Amino acid sequence: MTAEAPSRPVAERGFRTQGLQRNLRGLLRLLAALFSRPTSALGTAIVLVFLFLAFFGEQVAPYPDPNDQSHAVFEAPTLELGRLSLGDYPFGTDRLGRDVFSRVILGAASIFRVAGLGTGLAVVAGTVLGLLMGYQGGLFDEVLGRVIDAMLAIPALLLALVAVGIIRQLNVEPGTWQAELAENAVLLVIGILYLPIVARVVRSVTLDIKTREFIEAAQIRGESRFYIIFREILPSVVPALVVEASLRFSYAIFLVASLGFLGFGIRPPSPDWGRMVSEARSIYRLAPWALEYPAGAIAALVVGVNLMSDGIKRALQKSA
Repeated sequence: MTAEAPSRPVAERGFRTQGLQRNLRGLLRLLAALFSRPTSALGTAIVLVFLFLAFFGEQVAPYPDPNDQSHAVFEAPTLELGRLSLGDYPFGTDRLGRDVFSRVILGAASIFRVAGLGTGLAVVAGTVLGLLMGYQGGLFDEVLGRVIDAMLAIPALLLALVAVGIIRQLNVEPGTWQAELAENAVLLVIGILYLPIVARVVRSVTLDIKTREFIEAAQIRGESRFYIIFREILPSVVPALVVEASLRFSYAIFLVASLGFLGFGIRPPSPDWGRMVSEARSIYRLAPWALEYPAGAIAALVVGVNLMSDGIKRALQKSA
């Protein structure tokens, strides 16, 4: 009497479980590699701290309301590292009596939401477009390649300013999808700006991979184009894609801060590090801390992401 073969749903669940376990082991190996080098460990630690603040900022911030103006204006910072004491206003207060420490903490959520989701949008759309361009080739690749070249010829900040300005000038009724589009203008613009760069990187890798033997074997077996692109080529593109995504994220952080500085960033009442720096310029002699701490947060996060990105690149090259 032969044992019955496991049913298909059970087998599929087994395969999914094995896949999740492999992904988890790969993530753990990547984290171990990141923390094995001092620079990448420092960068990863910085990013994790800001990520923690993005999720739990309201619980950590001394004053959860970023627009609380009930405090004295121009209070000097009370932070004392030697005594490990925060005091009432660790980063001081600004010209409106708002606690700078709380606003820097709460601003992490805004920067991660806009820069992170914008980068994610660019990576997903750019990956699909780059895979199709690289595998399809021909006129499709040629036409889209020229469009991408034209987009990349325009300075990113200039294009972002024009796009955000146009979207926000639209007369829309509250509660409609057009209103949501205007509210998330910066996020969408980041996705559109960095999509061509991601697509070009993925296309370049795809052109190299599609000539390899395992792709030819899949074509001989009669596999569909969809299967070859997303089951054979995509896994080989992931390492380069991870590095590119981390780099785009660091550029997105700086772009969001730049737009905020120019008055086109995240809308109030959400705190925006770039807008905080802009507002503090005129009072720098009276309250330099109101400018230095949000500017320091921008610099720290960008440097942290870049160091982590370099560590990811080295770890993936070592495992290749």
